[in-house]
Amino acid sequence: MHLTKRFFVMNALSVLLSIGLTVLAVIVFVAVYTKVVGREAYMNELQRVFEIRTAMTEIQREAQTYEFEQLLDKQYQQNLSARVKALGAAAVLLKNREVLYSTSKLDPIDIGRTLMLTGSAQNQDTLELGPDGKTYIFARADYKLPSGDDGTLLLLAPAQLNTHFYILLGMFTISVFICVFLLMNFWVSYRFSRGIINPVARLKDAAAKISEGDLNFGIAEEGEAEVRELCRTLELMRLKLKESIYLQQKYDENRIFLVSSISHDLKTPVTSIKGYIEGIIDGVANTPEKMQQYLETASSKAELVNTLIDDLILYSKLDLQQIPYHFEHTDLADYFADCVADYRYEFEQANITLELINELDAPVVVLMDRERLKRVIQNILGNALKYLDKADGRVAIILRETRTSAIMEIKDNGVGIPADDLQHIFDRFYRVDSARNNADGSGLGLAIAKQIVEGHEGKIWATSSVGEGTRMMISLKKV
Repeated sequence: MHLTKRFFVMNALSVLLSIGLTVLAVIVFVAVYTKVVGREAYMNELQRVFEIRTAMTEIQREAQTYEFEQLLDKQYQQNLSARVKALGAAAVLLKNREVLYSTSKLDPIDIGRTLMLTGSAQNQDTLELGPDGKTYIFARADYKLPSGDDGTLLLLAPAQLNTHFYILLGMFTISVFICVFLLMNFWVSYRFSRGIINPVARLKDAAAKISEGDLNFGIAEEGEAEVRELCRTLELMRLKLKESIYLQQKYDENRIFLVSSISHDLKTPVTSIKGYIEGIIDGVANTPEKMQQYLETASSKAELVNTLIDDLILYSKLDLQQIPYHFEHTDLADYFADCVADYRYEFEQANITLELINELDAPVVVLMDRERLKRVIQNILGNALKYLDKADGRVAIILRETRTSAIMEIKDNGVGIPADDLQHIFDRFYRVDSARNNADGSGLGLAIAKQIVEGHEGKIWATSSVGEGTRMMISLKKV
């Protein structure tokens, strides 16, 4: 429900609840008042009104048994006067609306109004007279005289109403309604203040901090539904903004590191190329054999520069996810059998044994980009071939599986990698020791391998023991 609708509903409910509670309070008040405070007075009042009404009805019925001329008898009038005065009432005899006899002095206007009102009152026995609207009980007897004139006996008695009770009841009702309504409005204001105003104020402070670049705080989800959603959205924006700033800082640091590393790695071969070319120009290579040696060395250094640039371009594209992958279902054992066949001759030339150990119980199929993953195997086998300096060098590719993954292990019996360096071997341009620092290569091989494996939603890691060899493991999901 939107805030406007919720606000309208809550205010409507506060009014309805105020009315309901007021009615309930009035009922309780009347019950308590009539039972404890004013029951006796209230009952006496009702009994008095009933007695007056009964006595006036009796006088009316008795008068209707007489002729109108009998009502003009002095003896009857004295008796009538005594009876109505005992009731606190008044009696009036009229002929053609002219007063012939009255037990008390009444305003002619009130008498005329009484005749007019009582003439049309079929089921009523009360009326209001006078400027203050005082209530009277009335009774009336009409006569048709032989002369054609109209005779009327009119009886009037003031009704004593308990006005104090009704005034008190009215004041109580108004007071209770105002108090309950104010309390309900205070509750509605408190709810909206706690659920909307306070959270919005905190959101305003949070937005001010974000605008100032302070992102090291959390925004709690609080308040009504829309405000809570706004808090959640602003918190997500803060986290994404903080992450983007972190990534931007990381990219800046990477860019600085790349520039520094590239400059360092390019400087050595370029300097060598420049030196050999200058040697040829200056005539240092004064024999055909020396000239051939200089040119071959310059060519190899240029090839190293070209390899470094190619690896750098590939790594940058992988890092920016600009290289698409062409995944296809591939049988793991067949794929690595082809890889071993491709590299077997090269390893034999280096007098290093390369073997494939298949520990799979059944054919395993994985989703891979065959060419990209081949680059990973090439980089790992290239490192093993380059740094395995034992006479009985061996490299084994072992295929295993778990319930959900295929594990490829490439194991050698080389010199191994120290524990302090093992955690950095997948970093860019990282080389373990000075011997490897002087080796040919871009220093990006394992970094590229990690990018490609992670592009397959897989994992790559290494374990090593100095003097015993290194184990490189790759894990890919099975299809």
